[in-house]
Amino acid sequence: MTINGGISFWYATDTTAPQPARAPLTHDATADVVIVGGGYTGLWTAYYLKRSAPDLRVTVLEQKFCGYGASGRNGGWLYNGIAGRDRYAELHGHQAALRLQHAMNDTVTEVIDVTAKEHIDADIHRGGVLEVARSPAQLTRLRSFHTAELGFGETDREFHDATATRARVDIADAVGSSWTPHGARIHPLKLVKGLAAACERLGVDIHESTPVTEIAPRRAVTPYGTVRAPFVLRCTEGFTAALKGQKRTWLPMNSSMIATAPLPAEVWASLGWSGREVIGDMAHAYMYAQRTADDRIAIGGRGVPYRYGSRTDHDGRTQPSTITALTSLLTSFFPQLTGTEITHAWSGVLGVPRDWCATVSLDRTTGLGLAGGYVGSGVATANLAARTLRDLILENLTDLTSLPWVNHRVRRWEPEPFRWLGVQALYAAYREADRQETTTHRPTTTPLAHLANRISGRH
Repeated sequence: MTINGGISFWYATDTTAPQPARAPLTHDATADVVIVGGGYTGLWTAYYLKRSAPDLRVTVLEQKFCGYGASGRNGGWLYNGIAGRDRYAELHGHQAALRLQHAMNDTVTEVIDVTAKEHIDADIHRGGVLEVARSPAQLTRLRSFHTAELGFGETDREFHDATATRARVDIADAVGSSWTPHGARIHPLKLVKGLAAACERLGVDIHESTPVTEIAPRRAVTPYGTVRAPFVLRCTEGFTAALKGQKRTWLPMNSSMIATAPLPAEVWASLGWSGREVIGDMAHAYMYAQRTADDRIAIGGRGVPYRYGSRTDHDGRTQPSTITALTSLLTSFFPQLTGTEITHAWSGVLGVPRDWCATVSLDRTTGLGLAGGYVGSGVATANLAARTLRDLILENLTDLTSLPWVNHRVRRWEPEPFRWLGVQALYAAYREADRQETTTHRPTTTPLAHLANRISGRH
């Protein structure tokens, strides 16, 4: 029987010591920096602020508990991708975007180094990222992608033909792949739990079960009291729409996952995957997967992409139809897994700006700052955002504060029902485009996908 929800598979199988619930806010308070959101972005920001300025009073307010959102539910990809890099190249020039990419490459190492320094065991294995093509059109996109990444300085990236790809991981119908060493598998929950504990050791005040209803200049309002501070940082990613006045700021996009039972050694002998790379593909309806520390496959993709009115899920439950679709996707990649038990299924939300570009910003006149819009690439990007917010708050002019994503502005999403209708139509178009490319075997991307990309604002 498949366990559906329960936050995520990571929560259901976590064997580390349980963390007692942290006390909610009980009265008005003051701080030097108040951070709204107890996920990766908020906790990394608190961590780096206290590391750099130990006397700062830093408070984190979390509506449920640390890691309740995407930080405790994601696919466990610590990698160097960042949403919007190509758009930033258009706006600010190739060299500016190149600096952003180099910063992301370095961020993968930064996270690994800090987890070691803080004795956080997050099941990290640096096997890199393998992007796979499974049709002629996907192979054409893969070649373009590989060439573009080389142009952004990834001289250590490798291209593999069909034979070399399947020797690495035996993926059905694989016709090519691109591998980068700038990636690692992680256990998302272990990272967020360890990071929260590290923050508390540094003196950060974390209040859980404390929903923030409004963010305003120099104050964060909750049902239990208001925290006033010179700086108020919004680090709420896919849950941003729940805040007053933020309904159309970022779209809460749903992504769902399933996990198999642990696979026996003879199955792994047939699959390969000894490098434990995280795996993605070049489909328009993108998939992502990892080989977990206990030898399961955790695989994800878009199920029901968006809920009307920017609503979010209930404790990670996903639709039965999504479980069926992801199981079909799993066996499409690995036919030998047909009939394998699916033990867990869950979902989460990620933040999508209207132009699909991640950003970090701070307005010193109001004290309001934010980071997010990671479009599913937040595990590493949140760390870079946090270090950038630290430098902006402390007025340290560094290479990070001059990166092109700093203080980027984007228009809001359309009101309902246009928002819901548009997203449903776009993902229907992407699914149909994938179907056409698989059945026709043409080497070019379908016009339908090009049209969907233009309408959606994806770059």
